[in-house]
Amino acid sequence: MYIFRRLFFVALALAVNAPGIRAQASDADARSVIAVADSVLAALSIGNNAALAHFTLDSSVVGGAGVRDGVERLSLRTWRLYIDRKGASPFTERGFGATARVQDRVAQVWMPYDLYIGDVWSHCGVDTFTLMKNEGRWRVAAPIYTIEQPPACNKHPAGPPAH
Repeated sequence: MYIFRRLFFVALALAVNAPGIRAQASDADARSVIAVADSVLAALSIGNNAALAHFTLDSSVVGGAGVRDGVERLSLRTWRLYIDRKGASPFTERGFGATARVQDRVAQVWMPYDLYIGDVWSHCGVDTFTLMKNEGRWRVAAPIYTIEQPPACNKHPAGPPAH
């Protein structure tokens, strides 16, 4: 449980202090859902499946949309199949400029991102996270993302990640 709290509070600190976040300072729910989305990206980047399970619903699905070699590709699968995939390269995915919409127990986070495999830039796009609140806790129901290349998307404003 300690690692979950630590990931959440690190993400919350990043969300509160990150440039470009458009949630109002008085909107605690918007900041909370952005922190959960940031926590999911951090857990994905370090391969922490236990943290991912903490921040997502058991019935979550994940989807992606992009064009590779001129062919449109869409995918939708259960979150469990996505995080249990074998042979995935280590990567760092960083979101920035997040916006959030919250209504009662449903929220949406829209967050541009970039992704590096090892030290090599791969792609960028937009991550969207649909979240639901249950028993006082926000959890991700569906992360959906685009896979793009500039100029359709932007790299993180801080430059490449420090390793």
